[in-house]
Amino acid sequence: MKCSICQWVKIVDMNNEAMTEQLFVHGEIEGAALTVGASVVTHSLGLKKFEVVYDKREGIETARFKVVDIEVDMLQHPFTTRAYLEPQVLIIGQHDVGETE
Repeated sequence: MKCSICQWVKIVDMNNEAMTEQLFVHGEIEGAALTVGASVVTHSLGLKKFEVVYDKREGIETARFKVVDIEVDMLQHPFTTRAYLEPQVLIIGQHDVGETE
């Protein structure tokens, strides 16, 4: 069974005012039995303009997120499974990755 790894990302300005909230899809994994509380290690997230991207710059540490919810959508065929990671807040001006990665 395929499972999509998703994460809600809230983008705020320097005054902590919400600008937007996006669902970032990290990718799909096949056959893994994830449970709530499991950890997922991935690249840190950053912003390129207002788009959420992986921050792969040299010297940036990897990130570890916990699975907070697992959703099985039985209305679609084949069934879809999504694992949601703990949400993250990115601040415009502090989490910018620039134009090159």
